[in-house]
Amino acid sequence: MDDPTIEPGEPRDRELSIVIVGPCASGKSTLAVNLREIGINARVSGQEHSEISSLWRRQDPDMVIGLHIDLETLRQRRGSSWSEWLFESQLRRLHDAYAAAGLHIDTVMLSESEALQAVLRHLESKGP
Repeated sequence: MDDPTIEPGEPRDRELSIVIVGPCASGKSTLAVNLREIGINARVSGQEHSEISSLWRRQDPDMVIGLHIDLETLRQRRGSSWSEWLFESQLRRLHDAYAAAGLHIDTVMLSESEALQAVLRHLESKGP
């Protein structure tokens, strides 16, 4: 997290519970860590690994954030041998979670800080 306007540990909204979903290498863990560092209750759901389409709901989130990447970016981040069928399988498994997401972020061209700022802008637009 390299944005000087965000103070680590600064509470934003301790009541809000966020679940982040997306394919492997989309930035779920990084975004969750960065949100928790500023006091937002954010968790990752491994929905892309489960055939249980409602797995993400078990965390009873107030908000779902769907992260998106393309296969080329996934291969750049995780290795060129990543198979298309596995990527397509993950997208299929994410269908219901994506449908429930109140915010979608394409992380292909965004830095960690830009993804975090996109979430904060969205939360601010929703008000207190």
